[in-house]
Amino acid sequence: MALRVYNTMARSLEEFLPIKKDEVGFYGCGPTVYNYAHIGNLRAYVFLDLLNRTFSYLGYTVNHVMNITDIGHLTGDSDDGEDKMLKTAQEKGKTVLEIAAYYTEAFFKDIDALNIKRPTVICKATDHIPEMIALIERLEKNGHTYMAGGNLYFDVSTFPEYGKLARINMDDLKAGARIDIDENKKNPFDFVLWFTKSKFENQALVWDSPWGKGYPGWHIECSAMSMKYLGENFDIHTGGIDHIPIHHTNEIAQSEGATGKKWVNYWLHNEFLVLSKEEGKMSKSSGSFLRLSSLLEKGYEALDYRFFLLGAHYRSQLAFSWQAMDSAKQSRRALLGRIAKILETITEEKREALLQKDLSQLGEKARAHHKAFISAIEDDLSSPRCLSELQMLVKNPDISNEEKLLLIQDFDTVLALDLLASAKELTEKKEDENTISSELLAEVEKRIKERDEAKKEKDYARADAIRNELLANGIMLIDSPEGTSWKKQN
Repeated sequence: MALRVYNTMARSLEEFLPIKKDEVGFYGCGPTVYNYAHIGNLRAYVFLDLLNRTFSYLGYTVNHVMNITDIGHLTGDSDDGEDKMLKTAQEKGKTVLEIAAYYTEAFFKDIDALNIKRPTVICKATDHIPEMIALIERLEKNGHTYMAGGNLYFDVSTFPEYGKLARINMDDLKAGARIDIDENKKNPFDFVLWFTKSKFENQALVWDSPWGKGYPGWHIECSAMSMKYLGENFDIHTGGIDHIPIHHTNEIAQSEGATGKKWVNYWLHNEFLVLSKEEGKMSKSSGSFLRLSSLLEKGYEALDYRFFLLGAHYRSQLAFSWQAMDSAKQSRRALLGRIAKILETITEEKREALLQKDLSQLGEKARAHHKAFISAIEDDLSSPRCLSELQMLVKNPDISNEEKLLLIQDFDTVLALDLLASAKELTEKKEDENTISSELLAEVEKRIKERDEAKKEKDYARADAIRNELLANGIMLIDSPEGTSWKKQN
C-alpha cells in the first residue's frame, strides 16, 4: 500500500505521487507572531510534524518550509481590521520587530517542548519583501491588478478559477456576504497585494515599491516565499481549515495568476480544536485562550498534550477538556509503565546493542505489527490507529521483549513521544522512591528505638517529643501490646 492523503482540492483520498522521486517539498502556514500560540494553534504544528516524520519514515528526503508572519496580517483575515503586529506593539509599548522576536522565541519554545521538528527552512515575511514585490509585478504584467485608494488590489474577475479550493460559486454570492465591503474594491472578493500609507497612518514598517511606500498584504508572502524555496509547482501545502475560504483561496489566485500553471498538487488541512460544541474553535480574539504553559501549570507534561492530539485524526474536530487531558495523561503513564517493565528485562548494555539492529530479523508476529503500523500511517496519517497498534504490540505476550523494544523505537520515530527515554525516566524515578523509602524506614526504626529507651527511662516528655516529631513528618506511631508499628500519612 502506498501513502494516501486527503486532498482538499479533490475532496477525496489520493495516492501521494511526488514531483521528484523519493523527495517531498511542502509548505505549512506558520504563526503570526503577535501573541503566544494557543493550544489550538499548536494542533496544526503537531499535524505538520506528523506529516514531516511520516515522509522521513517512508524514506523521503523532506524539504519543509514554514513562514513567520511578522508584518501585514490584519485582525480580519480579509483586508479589514487592524494590523495584528502593529496593534500589539502599540499595546505593549514596543517596536513591531521587538514583538515579533519575543513571540517567535516563545513559539519555538512550545514547538521544542512538543517534540516538533524544526522546518528545513524558516522564512520571515520581513526578510522577503523583494520577492513579494517581484511577484506582484508579474501579476501586474499579466493584467490581474488595479490601483484604487492608494492600494494595489488583485482583481478576482481576471482569474476564472477563483474560489476552486473553497468551491465558492461567485454567481451565488452577494457583495458583503463574506467580508466587509471596501469602497475601493471592484468586487468584495478582491484583495490587497500592496498597501500604501493611506491604509494606516501609523504603520511602523514600510518599504519602497513601484506603487509607493508601503507594505504587503498578508496573502502575498506565502506565495512568494513558498515559490522561492520550493519552486513554482510543489507537492503539498498545509494549514487549518480556516485558511481554506480566504487565505489559501487568495494564495492560489495570485500564485497561478503569476505563473499561469498549477501551483500545488495536494492541499492538506487540519480540523479545529474546540473547547465545547457551544463555544466553537479556540481563538485569541474570543478569549478562549489556553497556552501550553497553562497545561504545564496544571501538572501535565507537554508530551501528554501531544499524546492527546495523536489520539484523534487530524481531520476530525477534537474537543478539549480537562477530563480528556486526564485520560490522555493516565493512558500515557500506563503505556510508559508497560514499556518500563520491558526495559527492566533487558540490561542497558544489551539494550544499546539491540537498538542498533534493523527490523529484518523480526519474527512473523512482530512483522505483523510493523506492517499494521505502516498501513495505519499510510492511510492519511491515521495516528489513532498507530497508537492502537503500539498498545497492542506492548501487551502482546507472544512477542519477545527484544522485538518489542525494536518496534517501539521504530514507531516512535513517527509518534515522537520519547517512549524509551520517558519509560527509563519512570523506572529511575521509582528506584529513587524505593531508595527514599529504605532510608525513611531506617530512620523511623531508629527513632522508635530511641522512643522505647526514653519510655524505659520514664522520660515521657522525650518519648512524646519523638512521637510528635515523626507525626509532623507524616509518620504516625501505633502502640500495641506487641510493640510499636507505624504508618505513613498523606
